[in-house]
Amino acid sequence: MRPARIVAFSGNVRRPSRTRALVEAVAAELGRRRPIELKVFDLAEVGTGLGATTRQALPLPIAHMIEAIEGADGLIVGSPVHNGSYSGLFKHVIDFLEPAALAGKPVALTATGGGPRHALMVEHQLRPLFGFFTAHVAPTAVYAGEAEIEDGIVTDERVAERVAAAAGELAHLLDVAEAARRSAAGRAVAGI
Repeated sequence: MRPARIVAFSGNVRRPSRTRALVEAVAAELGRRRPIELKVFDLAEVGTGLGATTRQALPLPIAHMIEAIEGADGLIVGSPVHNGSYSGLFKHVIDFLEPAALAGKPVALTATGGGPRHALMVEHQLRPLFGFFTAHVAPTAVYAGEAEIEDGIVTDERVAERVAAAAGELAHLLDVAEAARRSAAGRAVAGI
Protein backbone atom coordinates (compact mmCIF):
# COMPACT_ATOMS: atom_id res chain seq x y z
CA MET A 1 0.00 0.00 0.00
CA ARG A 2 1.44 3.35 -0.99
CA PRO A 3 1.47 6.09 1.62
CA ALA A 4 -1.63 8.27 1.47
CA ARG A 5 -0.93 11.87 0.47
CA ILE A 6 -2.36 13.93 3.32
CA VAL A 7 -2.62 17.70 3.50
CA ALA A 8 -3.23 19.29 6.86
CA PHE A 9 -4.48 22.85 6.43
CA SER A 10 -4.80 25.20 9.36
CA GLY A 11 -6.56 28.55 9.05
CA ASN A 12 -4.40 30.22 11.69
CA VAL A 13 -2.64 33.50 10.96
CA ARG A 14 -0.02 33.49 13.73
CA ARG A 15 2.28 31.21 15.63
CA PRO A 16 2.30 29.49 17.95
CA SER A 17 -1.11 28.20 16.94
CA ARG A 18 -3.43 25.85 18.80
CA THR A 19 -5.25 25.20 15.51
CA ARG A 20 -2.07 24.04 13.81
CA ALA A 21 -1.21 21.92 16.86
CA LEU A 22 -4.62 20.25 16.63
CA VAL A 23 -4.39 19.39 12.91
CA GLU A 24 -0.85 18.12 13.50
CA ALA A 25 -2.11 15.94 16.38
CA VAL A 26 -4.69 14.31 14.11
CA ALA A 27 -2.02 13.85 11.42
CA ALA A 28 0.41 12.26 13.91
CA GLU A 29 -2.28 9.83 15.07
CA LEU A 30 -3.18 9.01 11.46
CA GLY A 31 0.53 8.40 10.76
CA ARG A 32 0.61 5.86 13.61
CA ARG A 33 -2.24 3.97 11.97
CA ARG A 34 -1.09 3.90 8.35
CA PRO A 35 1.73 5.17 6.12
CA ILE A 36 1.22 8.79 5.06
CA GLU A 37 3.08 11.53 3.20
CA LEU A 38 2.17 14.68 5.09
CA LYS A 39 2.23 18.31 4.02
CA VAL A 40 1.16 20.90 6.57
CA PHE A 41 0.09 24.39 5.53
CA ASP A 42 -1.19 27.34 7.48
CA LEU A 43 -2.08 30.92 6.71
CA ALA A 44 0.82 32.17 8.82
CA GLU A 45 3.23 30.98 6.12
CA VAL A 46 1.19 31.70 2.98
CA GLY A 47 -1.23 34.40 4.14
CA THR A 48 0.26 37.37 2.32
CA GLY A 49 -1.20 37.63 -1.15
CA LEU A 50 -4.55 36.12 -0.23
CA GLY A 51 -6.21 39.33 -1.36
CA ALA A 52 -6.25 37.90 -4.88
CA THR A 53 -9.72 37.44 -6.31
CA THR A 54 -8.87 34.92 -9.03
CA ARG A 55 -6.88 31.73 -8.89
CA GLN A 56 -4.62 32.96 -11.68
CA ALA A 57 -3.62 35.97 -9.56
CA LEU A 58 -2.50 33.90 -6.56
CA PRO A 59 1.17 34.09 -5.54
CA LEU A 60 3.04 30.83 -6.15
CA PRO A 61 3.17 29.64 -2.50
CA ILE A 62 -0.61 29.90 -2.23
CA ALA A 63 -1.17 28.37 -5.68
CA HIS A 64 1.04 25.41 -4.67
CA MET A 65 -0.95 24.98 -1.46
CA ILE A 66 -4.23 24.95 -3.42
CA GLU A 67 -2.79 22.35 -5.83
CA ALA A 68 -1.59 20.21 -2.91
CA ILE A 69 -5.03 20.34 -1.27
CA GLU A 70 -6.73 19.35 -4.51
CA GLY A 71 -4.24 16.55 -5.22
CA ALA A 72 -4.25 15.05 -1.75
CA ASP A 73 -5.78 11.67 -0.98
CA GLY A 74 -7.17 13.10 2.24
CA LEU A 75 -7.38 16.33 4.22
CA ILE A 76 -7.19 17.38 7.85
CA VAL A 77 -8.56 20.90 8.11
CA GLY A 78 -8.86 23.26 11.02
CA SER A 79 -9.88 26.81 11.72
CA PRO A 80 -9.89 29.02 14.74
CA VAL A 81 -13.41 30.16 15.58
CA HIS A 82 -14.05 33.81 14.71
CA ASN A 83 -17.44 35.25 15.63
CA GLY A 84 -19.09 31.83 15.62
CA SER A 85 -17.66 30.63 12.30
CA TYR A 86 -14.45 29.67 10.52
CA SER A 87 -12.05 32.50 9.74
CA GLY A 88 -12.63 34.56 6.62
CA LEU A 89 -9.18 33.80 5.23
CA PHE A 90 -9.77 30.07 5.76
CA LYS A 91 -12.96 30.34 3.68
CA HIS A 92 -11.18 32.45 1.07
CA VAL A 93 -8.70 29.60 0.53
CA ILE A 94 -11.55 27.08 0.25
CA ASP A 95 -13.20 29.32 -2.35
CA PHE A 96 -10.22 28.79 -4.68
CA LEU A 97 -10.66 24.99 -4.70
CA GLU A 98 -12.29 23.24 -7.64
CA PRO A 99 -15.42 21.55 -6.24
CA ALA A 100 -14.77 18.36 -8.22
CA ALA A 101 -11.36 18.02 -6.52
CA LEU A 102 -13.04 17.62 -3.13
CA ALA A 103 -15.82 15.27 -4.24
CA GLY A 104 -15.41 11.99 -2.36
CA LYS A 105 -12.19 13.16 -0.68
CA PRO A 106 -11.79 11.93 2.93
CA VAL A 107 -11.66 14.87 5.36
CA ALA A 108 -11.21 15.24 9.12
CA LEU A 109 -12.51 18.47 10.69
CA THR A 110 -10.96 20.37 13.60
CA ALA A 111 -11.41 23.76 15.23
CA THR A 112 -10.15 25.74 18.17
CA GLY A 113 -11.84 28.48 20.12
CA GLY A 114 -12.06 30.36 23.36
CA GLY A 115 -14.46 28.07 25.13
CA PRO A 116 -17.26 25.50 24.97
CA ARG A 117 -19.78 27.79 23.26
CA HIS A 118 -17.63 27.73 20.12
CA ALA A 119 -17.63 23.92 19.86
CA LEU A 120 -20.71 23.73 17.64
CA MET A 121 -18.97 25.69 14.89
CA VAL A 122 -17.55 22.43 13.58
CA GLU A 123 -21.03 20.94 13.10
CA HIS A 124 -22.84 24.11 12.03
CA GLN A 125 -20.18 25.66 9.81
CA LEU A 126 -17.34 23.32 8.78
CA ARG A 127 -19.37 20.14 8.21
CA PRO A 128 -21.92 21.84 5.87
CA LEU A 129 -19.08 23.55 3.98
CA PHE A 130 -17.40 20.25 3.14
CA GLY A 131 -20.77 18.58 2.64
CA PHE A 132 -21.42 21.10 -0.13
CA PHE A 133 -18.33 19.74 -1.89
CA THR A 134 -19.55 16.15 -1.32
CA ALA A 135 -16.36 15.34 0.56
CA HIS A 136 -16.44 12.22 2.76
CA VAL A 137 -16.18 13.78 6.20
CA ALA A 138 -15.16 11.72 9.21
CA PRO A 139 -18.06 11.44 11.68
CA THR A 140 -15.97 12.60 14.64
CA ALA A 141 -14.88 16.22 14.56
CA VAL A 142 -12.38 17.63 17.04
CA TYR A 143 -12.79 20.90 18.91
CA ALA A 144 -10.38 22.22 21.54
CA GLY A 145 -10.73 25.25 23.76
CA GLU A 146 -7.98 27.35 25.27
CA ALA A 147 -7.36 25.07 28.27
CA GLU A 148 -7.16 21.84 26.24
CA ILE A 149 -3.94 22.50 24.33
CA GLU A 150 -0.83 23.67 26.14
CA ASP A 151 2.51 24.43 24.48
CA GLY A 152 1.34 22.78 21.26
CA ILE A 153 0.26 19.54 22.96
CA VAL A 154 -3.29 18.24 23.42
CA THR A 155 -3.53 17.90 27.20
CA ASP A 156 -7.23 17.13 27.65
CA GLU A 157 -8.05 13.42 27.73
CA ARG A 158 -11.44 13.81 26.00
CA VAL A 159 -9.94 15.89 23.19
CA ALA A 160 -7.16 13.28 22.80
CA GLU A 161 -9.83 10.58 22.50
CA ARG A 162 -11.56 12.58 19.77
CA VAL A 163 -8.23 13.07 17.97
CA ALA A 164 -7.74 9.29 17.99
CA ALA A 165 -11.31 8.64 16.84
CA ALA A 166 -11.10 11.17 14.00
CA ALA A 167 -7.75 9.74 12.85
CA GLY A 168 -9.14 6.19 12.91
CA GLU A 169 -12.19 7.21 10.92
CA LEU A 170 -10.04 9.12 8.42
CA ALA A 171 -7.83 6.04 8.01
CA HIS A 172 -10.93 3.96 7.25
CA LEU A 173 -12.23 6.54 4.75
CA LEU A 174 -8.82 6.53 3.04
CA ASP A 175 -8.94 2.73 2.79
CA VAL A 176 -12.42 2.87 1.26
CA ALA A 177 -11.39 5.58 -1.22
CA GLU A 178 -8.29 3.58 -2.23
CA ALA A 179 -10.38 0.42 -2.74
CA ALA A 180 -12.82 2.39 -4.90
CA ARG A 181 -9.94 3.77 -7.02
CA ARG A 182 -8.50 0.28 -7.50
CA SER A 183 -11.92 -1.10 -8.42
CA ALA A 184 -12.52 1.70 -10.93
CA ALA A 185 -9.05 1.15 -12.44
CA GLY A 186 -9.74 -2.60 -12.72
CA ARG A 187 -13.05 -1.95 -14.47
CA ALA A 188 -11.35 0.48 -16.85
CA VAL A 189 -8.68 -2.07 -17.74
CA ALA A 190 -11.36 -4.73 -18.28
CA GLY A 191 -13.34 -2.32 -20.47
CA ILE A 192 -16.37 -2.38 -18.21
